[in-house]
Amino acid sequence: MQMVDFEFRNEIFKEDFSLNYCYQCGTCSSSCPVAFITSGDYNPRKIIEESLLGFKDLLIKDQKPNVWLCCTCQMCVEECPQNVILTDIFEKIKNKIVQLGEPYPEAFKVQAKAVIENALAISLTPSITRRREQLGLPNIESADINEIKKLLGATDFEKKIKLNGGK
Repeated sequence: MQMVDFEFRNEIFKEDFSLNYCYQCGTCSSSCPVAFITSGDYNPRKIIEESLLGFKDLLIKDQKPNVWLCCTCQMCVEECPQNVILTDIFEKIKNKIVQLGEPYPEAFKVQAKAVIENALAISLTPSITRRREQLGLPNIESADINEIKKLLGATDFEKKIKLNGGK
């Protein structure tokens, strides 16, 4: 039996008021390409329902449904008749998972390491740069690596994501 964690529920509501507008119509799940192919492992409506009910253990510890499967395509947000910003809510849940030290996909650690090393989540390869030039797209400029490292240091980013064995 799931217990409602009112503190968690109120925290989610406080951080994203749009959650209050969800009336569980299911439009988010019916428009989600990931929900369509994951046979229930990912279900935006279910994540929102568990958020509304304050089912912290299901969302954070069990991660059922798995919020990490969201591809952030924004289809759920585009289609929501109540303008609930689902992806912002999912981001808050993911942040909470990391903050509480619960397991999360290795791919996110790899991406975090890339940010630490290059100030970019996805490094620009010479072929990407060349193709952008061919298409007449502007150069992508990264933030100063030293500024990024200063920000990451100030927030204990590396410690929070447990890179290099950090706890």
